[in-house]
Order: sequence, then C-alpha cells, then structure tokens
Amino acid sequence: MSARPAIACLGAGRMARGIAVVFAYAGHQVSILDVKAREEGAHAEQAAAAIAEVRNILATFADFGLLPAAAVDSVLSRVSVASERDAVAALGQAAVVFEAVPEVLELKRQVLARLSPLAPSSIMASTTSTILVDELASAVARPERFLNAHWLNPAFLVPLVELMPGARTDPGITQRLQALLESIGKVPVVCAARPGYIVPRIQALAMNEAARLVEEGVASAEDIDKAVKYGFGVRFATLGMLEFIDWGGGDILYYASRYLTGALASERYAAPSIVERNMAEGRVGLKTGKGFMSYEALDLDAYRRQRLEAFVKLLGHLGLMRPPVLPH
Repeated sequence: MSARPAIACLGAGRMARGIAVVFAYAGHQVSILDVKAREEGAHAEQAAAAIAEVRNILATFADFGLLPAAAVDSVLSRVSVASERDAVAALGQAAVVFEAVPEVLELKRQVLARLSPLAPSSIMASTTSTILVDELASAVARPERFLNAHWLNPAFLVPLVELMPGARTDPGITQRLQALLESIGKVPVVCAARPGYIVPRIQALAMNEAARLVEEGVASAEDIDKAVKYGFGVRFATLGMLEFIDWGGGDILYYASRYLTGALASERYAAPSIVERNMAEGRVGLKTGKGFMSYEALDLDAYRRQRLEAFVKLLGHLGLMRPPVLPH
C-alpha cells in the first residue's frame, strides 16, 4: 500500500462525506461514488451537495485553526464525486473502498455484489453500525478482503474506528486497514463479530439508564447530563472503563453491583461472572498488580502520577481547574 493510497466511498451521504474529509485532510485522493440511480440533473445536485458539505467542514476546520483558510480549496480538490456510470475509473485505483449506503441489509448486499468485482484488489469495508460482517461478506467478490469498519459520527472528528473482521477475513487485511487508519490519526480497535461492536453496546446501556433516571424522577435531564459531562466524560477520557475498574478495585464494583441489584430490584445491575472470577483469582486491580490489565511490570507511583497529570491537563483545557487561594 502506497504512502497515501486512493480511497473510494460507495454512497454519497453523510458518512461518505465525513470519511472523504478525513482522508483528503490527510493527503489522499478520495472518490465518492453516488450509487443511487438518478437522472443526470439529480446526480449533479447530489454531487454539488456533497462537495459543498465537504467544503463547509474544511472551512470550519480553518475557523478552528486546523488548516490555513487558503488551503481549503486545495484540500477540497482531492475529493471528487462520480455516478455509478464512472465506477470503473473511480474504483480501479482505490486501495480501500468503504461501503456507506443506508442501513438496509439487501441494499448493502446489492451494492457490494455489483461493485466489489470492479475493485478486485481493494480492501472492502462496510461502515454499517448494525449489520454483522458475515451477513454481508458473501455478497463480496473475494470476501477474504472484506470487514466492517464502524466510524463514529462525526467521522471527521471522532478518532475511534471499530473494525469487525469476519469468519473469512484475512488477518493481513485487518492489519493493513489498521495501519492505514493510524496513519491518518484515527484510533482503530478490533472486535469480534458480535452485535453492537464495543461503543454502541456500552452507550446503549448508559443512554437507556440516563432516560430511566428521568422517568423515575431521580434528577432533571439537565442535571443528569451535567453529571455525565463532568463525571463520566472527564474521568473516562483519561482512564478507560476497565482501567478505571482496576484503579478503584474490582471488589468495589462487585459489592456496588450487589447492592444496586437488591436495592433497585433489577438484575441489570448484576456484575458479570468475570468480575467475581477476577476476585477469586486475586485479580482485583492496582492493589494486587493485576485486574483486567496487568500492572506487575509498572512503576505504580509513576503510573498513577502520569494518569493524574493527564486528568489535570484535561481539566485545565476545559477551564475546570481554578487557581488556588493563596495566603496573603
């Protein structure tokens, strides 16, 4: 794969436009392929809308100081929009093709079956947020080069991309896509082919619980969101969720889960068996040197200091660290 390989997107909607911004910003040529059947005039309108949105995002980047305003047009020139009639030219040079059509299984399968043969040597990746990779893979010519790549919106800002290889995915393909995403500043993670990836499963539980707190009258919507922003948000931007369990101790989670399960009469608060198993095996976290992660080779004082320093810097960036009141 060359240093800045060409990229193609199947579909001309919001996800394709966001991906185009990311890769064009990083120096790649990007072809957005409008795969919906349209009259010539309608296609021209869709193409103009896509380019206008990409330009607007880049102009916003310039407003934020992320690139010179004079560079917007040159970055934009790396993005083109074509109709399916030009698919051979658009796909022939692409090292990676991202399928980004609406979340309809048969539609995705039809588009992949129709167009994947035109890019026989490309990595093919669906951006689906809901459909398992193996439900799509059989529609792809050479499914060993296919996997899911779930970008979180807005794709041009959120660093994370969740990769879901399928039963037939060549591990080398996953590694190549990981390396490409890292080269443009993204943070790819790999997960098994299970419904919901990683983030959607965690956030679905959290969002439903937040809504339930409103329903039960526990707090106002405004205060719940304030608690999430200034409690969850700043904490888990510094410590990962499993790292946080280890930081405080898996035993705390275990006993808190038991209490909430009984007090609220709901099994949704019950800890999974891995938490109890970790306790039985002495994998409690920092205090035993191992939990979900291993800390045995770390200088724990230096590790704690590094994490606390990162926390302080984040709070300072957010304007949440007040200067001390010093004695006169």
